[in-house]
Amino acid sequence: MIDRPIPVPPQGTRLQWHLDQPFRLKHLVIAILIFALLLLTGHRTEMDRMVAMTTQAVGNLVGLNDESQVVRGLSKVAESMWPPQLATSDQIARMNDFNPNDLPWFARVETKETTTQRINEETLQLQSTTETTEVLYDPLGYVKTVMIKMVETLEMALWGTILAVSLSIPLAWFAASNYSPNRVTYTLARGFISLLRSVPELIVALFLVLAYGFGPIAGVLALGLHAAGFLGKFYAEDIENADKQPQEALEAIGAGKIKTVLYAVMPQVLPQYVAYTAYILDRNLRMATVVGLVGAGGIGQELKGRFDMYDYGHVMTMLIAIFLFVFLLDQLSARIRSRMI
Repeated sequence: MIDRPIPVPPQGTRLQWHLDQPFRLKHLVIAILIFALLLLTGHRTEMDRMVAMTTQAVGNLVGLNDESQVVRGLSKVAESMWPPQLATSDQIARMNDFNPNDLPWFARVETKETTTQRINEETLQLQSTTETTEVLYDPLGYVKTVMIKMVETLEMALWGTILAVSLSIPLAWFAASNYSPNRVTYTLARGFISLLRSVPELIVALFLVLAYGFGPIAGVLALGLHAAGFLGKFYAEDIENADKQPQEALEAIGAGKIKTVLYAVMPQVLPQYVAYTAYILDRNLRMATVVGLVGAGGIGQELKGRFDMYDYGHVMTMLIAIFLFVFLLDQLSARIRSRMI
């Protein structure tokens, strides 16, 4: 390489700096077109109505106006959902194999009087009738039911994530342009990943419920297949973007592709893989609630049943449980990432 002297301007010469304009006429035209498109799509999706109703709601909260449909609707929902339902009360006469000496923790037997109005067949007049029944009252009975359903939901999310990772690892190998055997396998792997990612879990769960019946099997498969589309894409792109120098060093001493990936690529991408997988687990926990709405197991089935019966206190209990599980899972994944990075 030949060093060349840098030209120095004559003494006393003023340097003239010229900077190109960052924005030109074409940028202004593009911005106007984008703004017009946003206005059109915003009107079609009622964004203008949303802004008006939200402004009206804020004005109602600060005392500027007296009426707001949003505040009125949310107030009714809040009143019907509070307080959360914690207890259960079941008639002993309807329970099979009831053993008064083996009651659940904190549960007790109570006598309940119920007054009903019935028509007397002789006088055809309404007559009050009081019935006394024994009930098993458990102050935390519904909390226990929700916890059992949430554990099932967590198990669905866990196995859905395991299935997604198992599918994503080979898919990422073939979908990485620098390690895929040929262009055909690369295109097929990328196409399959796009297919898995393009179909929502709820739609997949609807078909799988028809195939496997109601229960967690359909939920696990729906979560795993959809999440494999995301993880396969993320894993493959990280393999492609990994630093090439360690890979070239191993290839120079005769290492094959598998050893190069294991010893040169994986140490670089492993922290990102852990972060992606933890996010998918967190997402699957939330989506397991949604697929349960179509009968794919988990807390979603209980949530839909209670919602259809207008038991909003029970719904509130489930929403609190879902929030707590998601929050704890997020804290756990953050600790794992901090230890690995």
